[in-house]
Amino acid sequence: MKEQNSIPSSKVARSAKFVGTGIKIGGNYIKHYSKKLFNPDLSKDELNEDNASDIYNSLSQLKGSALKVAQMLSMDKNILPKAYVDKFSLSQYNAPPLSGPLIVQSFRKHFGKTPEKIYDTFNLKSTNAASIGQVHQATLNGKKLAVKIQYPGVGSSISSDLKLVKPFAFRLLGMSEKELDIYMKEVEERLVEETDYELEVKRSLQFSNACADIPNLVFPAYYPELSGPRIITMDWIEGLHLKEFLQTNPSQELRNQIGQALWDFYNFQQHELRAVHADPHPGNFLITPEGKLGIIDFGCIKEIPDDFYYPFFSTTSTELLNNKEETIKAFRLLEMILPKDNAQQIEFYYQNYKEMITLFAEPYMTGEFDFGQTHFFDALYTFGEKIAKMPEFKQARGVKHFIYVNRTNFGLYNILHELKANIRTDTYRPHVQLAY
Repeated sequence: MKEQNSIPSSKVARSAKFVGTGIKIGGNYIKHYSKKLFNPDLSKDELNEDNASDIYNSLSQLKGSALKVAQMLSMDKNILPKAYVDKFSLSQYNAPPLSGPLIVQSFRKHFGKTPEKIYDTFNLKSTNAASIGQVHQATLNGKKLAVKIQYPGVGSSISSDLKLVKPFAFRLLGMSEKELDIYMKEVEERLVEETDYELEVKRSLQFSNACADIPNLVFPAYYPELSGPRIITMDWIEGLHLKEFLQTNPSQELRNQIGQALWDFYNFQQHELRAVHADPHPGNFLITPEGKLGIIDFGCIKEIPDDFYYPFFSTTSTELLNNKEETIKAFRLLEMILPKDNAQQIEFYYQNYKEMITLFAEPYMTGEFDFGQTHFFDALYTFGEKIAKMPEFKQARGVKHFIYVNRTNFGLYNILHELKANIRTDTYRPHVQLAY
């Protein structure tokens, strides 16, 4: 893949890139509607592919929060046309890498010396480039290391980038203005944390220690003395990303083992730590030759407050869901039902949210669940498409914590589905409150 020699880092340069992309998209629409004059049955597939390519190419050169939003959207498979999902999912693994001179410049800025003066060996060619940083291989004292380097200007451009990406998100997501503002504010808070590499090292140590007893998980050791605000040094973990792993045609037993480790990792955090690794895209995991799951990124952590945790996760219990009065009280606390709603609206939202949560909670309801079967996911996507068309869901509903908690759990479900894993789901159960 061609290396990138510079990143537009000023607000003016980044804004110009977005304007240029907007002009291209306008051109794509003109081309589409011109063709439609001669072929009224023309689908939007070509338009979506052209737009997805232009938006992705622009975001991948800008890096940072704009590309991160694309990555997040690629995981919400039921809200975007397939062309966008396919193109945006590239940001999970292989955005265009930065060139060697830019990397050396970053080291000089943050450590006052070049990488060769810090490590015994340092490969200037990156092994993995994603939305916020890229990874290089190094060695020191006989140890193989992974060095993650943040792209220049990413941390300081989050707020302005999100303002620029907002019109694209508005068109793609079809959210109301208020809902989009809540979405963007929560995304901004997480991204500010995610670009703080010193915070990431601290959290990586905390979480890897807390999860150390979960079977079949592997965490790298971290080196704070070789890390800083924009650079992280950790052990190199040998392994395959999910896509590569699945190409080796692994046995069902191995798929189940990896799936179980993933389920336990997430549910232990949610239900025991009340804070969770909220970036479950496949680029953040490696499957080692020993059949263990390597966790290589703790940049995005979502803390789950009690006033969200209990009313939300308690609805995974049939005892609460079968009690209409208490379920409505829980929905009110979560702002899924609002104070201004009349009796008819209360009934409408109660029925639809109950159906949605019953679907979501299916894996929790039994002691074992086969994520390989398709009817569960077909039902989830069909329901998602159904409510996306309902005018009642165009207005903002639900507290902001839903954004990352939903993203985390549906991301987890999607990876388990790709693994076709059959796992025990009763290892770490939600703590429930049955009255509100």
